[in-house]
Amino acid sequence: MNDTDATPTDLEHQTDIDAQTDAETDHATETDTEGVQIARASEVLPALVPLLPVAARPFFPGQAVPLLMDAEHWRSTLMQVSESEHKILGVVLSRAESSEDTTAEDFHPVGTACRVHRVHDEEGKLQVLVECLQRFRIERLISRKAPFTARVEYMPEPKPVPEDEVKAYAMAVINTIKELLPLNPLYVEELKMFLDRFGPDDPSHLADFAASLTTSTADQLQEVLEAVPLLKRMEKVLVLLNKELELARAQQKIRASVEERMHKQQREFFLREQLKAIQKELGIAKDDRTAEVDKFKDRLKKLELTEEAQKRIDDELDKMAILETGSPEYAVTRNYLDWITLLPWGQHSKDKLDLKRARRVLDRDHYGLDDVKDRILEFLAVGIHKGEIAGSIILLVGPPGVGKTSIGRSIADTLGRKFYRFSVGGIRDEAEIKGHRRTYIGAMPGKFIQAMKDAGTANPVILLDEIDKIGASYHGDPASALLEVLDPEQNRDFLDHYLDLRFDLSKVLFVCTANQLDSIPGPLLDRMEVIQLSGYIADEKLAIARKYLLPRQIERAGLAKGAVKVDTKTLRALIEGYARDAGVRRLEKQLGKIVRKAAVKLLEEPVDADTEQAYSEPRAPEPVTVTADDLKGYLGSPVFRDERKLSGPGVVTGLAWTAMGGVTLSIEAVRTHEYNRGFKLTGQLGDVMKESAEIAYGYVVSHAIDFGADPNFFENGFIHLHVPAGATPKDGPSAGITMASALLSLARNKPVRRIAMTGELTLTGEVFPIGGVREKLIAARRAGIKEILLPADNEGEFDEVPEHVKKGLTVHFVSRFEDVAALLFAQKK
Repeated sequence: MNDTDATPTDLEHQTDIDAQTDAETDHATETDTEGVQIARASEVLPALVPLLPVAARPFFPGQAVPLLMDAEHWRSTLMQVSESEHKILGVVLSRAESSEDTTAEDFHPVGTACRVHRVHDEEGKLQVLVECLQRFRIERLISRKAPFTARVEYMPEPKPVPEDEVKAYAMAVINTIKELLPLNPLYVEELKMFLDRFGPDDPSHLADFAASLTTSTADQLQEVLEAVPLLKRMEKVLVLLNKELELARAQQKIRASVEERMHKQQREFFLREQLKAIQKELGIAKDDRTAEVDKFKDRLKKLELTEEAQKRIDDELDKMAILETGSPEYAVTRNYLDWITLLPWGQHSKDKLDLKRARRVLDRDHYGLDDVKDRILEFLAVGIHKGEIAGSIILLVGPPGVGKTSIGRSIADTLGRKFYRFSVGGIRDEAEIKGHRRTYIGAMPGKFIQAMKDAGTANPVILLDEIDKIGASYHGDPASALLEVLDPEQNRDFLDHYLDLRFDLSKVLFVCTANQLDSIPGPLLDRMEVIQLSGYIADEKLAIARKYLLPRQIERAGLAKGAVKVDTKTLRALIEGYARDAGVRRLEKQLGKIVRKAAVKLLEEPVDADTEQAYSEPRAPEPVTVTADDLKGYLGSPVFRDERKLSGPGVVTGLAWTAMGGVTLSIEAVRTHEYNRGFKLTGQLGDVMKESAEIAYGYVVSHAIDFGADPNFFENGFIHLHVPAGATPKDGPSAGITMASALLSLARNKPVRRIAMTGELTLTGEVFPIGGVREKLIAARRAGIKEILLPADNEGEFDEVPEHVKKGLTVHFVSRFEDVAALLFAQKK
């Protein structure tokens, strides 16, 4: 660098270095003239020292330490030191995460002066060997950016003082190091290096050496480095040594435990292998392949295989004998044989064909449903006469919560058969029914083969839940795949894709459940025997709640038998206000909520101490009695309210069926204005219901005179017909006579009697039959309507309705709309 290019900082830096060099020379000369031993300039520690930050841990005097530094950042610093005569470098602990990120503020105040012995540059890294000489304190940083330079003050090591306390600390340090030596062999080598340079009677270097042995944190070691007084330093070092000793003992204990386990496992492995070899030589044991084959053959002895299955198994066993046990194909073959041999080929459980027992089981598990029970008993009676029940598919259709799934389980209990249930709702992949082909990784049989394996017999009761919700996608059509399963003529040779063998499902009793029939494909529905389960009336729900639901909820809550009391009036209010749906699922949930709140009340109820002392044993808490007035506090406001009784000209009550059961439906008709003729429909009606309204309007307009109405009423009026509860979609033809009656009532300006009706109307006035007769009667009964109009063609279905549902109802059967009109306005006798 030219003088003209030097900055003031550079000039100051160079001046300080020159002054220091002159001082060193003068010092050497003075010692020479006075006759003292001469010290060479290279042995004198300079006042200005280049600094090298380290981030891992500080270094102590007496150590020889290799360093690995980044060449790009520290090459200039180390080159400056190498070119100097004294080769002195200050190594200082940095507060930064790495040496390269160090700034002037990151240096600790105390560091170690080191002499650089070797610098080797290799692949962007500097390998440096330094000898640590003496502590120093940084007085002032001359250069605040890398390469760092500082003026330092050296802190000479204290001279050994023959004090008892120092000796005691030194002996404690030496004894602790002795305890550490057996626990970590690396300490032995480091101790040898220390003893080659220093003796055990040098407490200062002994303390520094002991600190360097530990794995303490950088801050703890820096505290030792900064502690110049000997006693203070040795006290800190002894604490760190004892922590290191505890850590080494813990590591030794863990290592011994792990080695003991490993030695035990290795010993057991070698002994097991030796035992296998000995047993194999003596002919006592077999290898894994032979053991697997023997296991499969043992299973086959209990089975009655078809000729096709026997041939396939023989072929697979031959293939398994020549495959390597570690090959993927061996695993595929083994899994295939495992599935085949676990299936119940020819294994059938014996049916319990006892009609009295069957009735007893059905009555035990279900209240009411007499018509359903009779159908099931008829089905079983035919099987008893035949001597077996096979090749049958029962479809239980009804609203949610009426007991379809539990009836399927009861049928299995009645026959003494194994029961297997799985839901087909939402299934979109044909492979769920017929299995995956073995070419796919992770292939498995379909649900029916899995059911046979789990049941362990070839004649279980299999329940297919939610069959009306089965889906379809690009993976295939599961409903079409079910056709083979549910056809008695085909399922004796059911072919699963995974097995690729014919398996006989003809002895299986299939029970399916659905909420409605509309979404079930026709060919599939044609293979089933349909049993309708209608909803429960209030009296049936009352009996079910008292006999089944409430005791079950009390038991689930872990309460005593009479801990919660709910009387008949409260149960009836609960059913009418909170659980008016067709099934009893909502009712059971509400009862569960009441029981849980009662359980809290039992625990929080205070007990009078005087009363408690009067008893020798703790007294059971008083039962919680729930009244009708308490229901709002337990369950909140009622979900269902009494159906509003709409009345007046143009208002007629109809009966409708939904998946949740029967409901009443008030239909309103008004003439909005006389500006022009028109007809408007509202209430979110479906296409079929809109067509029914058009038919009703056309029929009443064309026959207005016949029914005593003014024909000009429709000629000059705009008619608006509305079906309330507009948020609920509605569809179906059964409201035909109801809408026609509303239009006729409006035209005659005369309200109809308290009557409900249902029936499909044609353009010629014929009344066609409808479905869901029982549900609609229950809905009318719930609404308090005692007089009902039904199509004459539904009289047979009405006769099948249980007597307790028909009790108190007056039913008129109509075949034409003239019969309806005659009953609308006539006074009830």
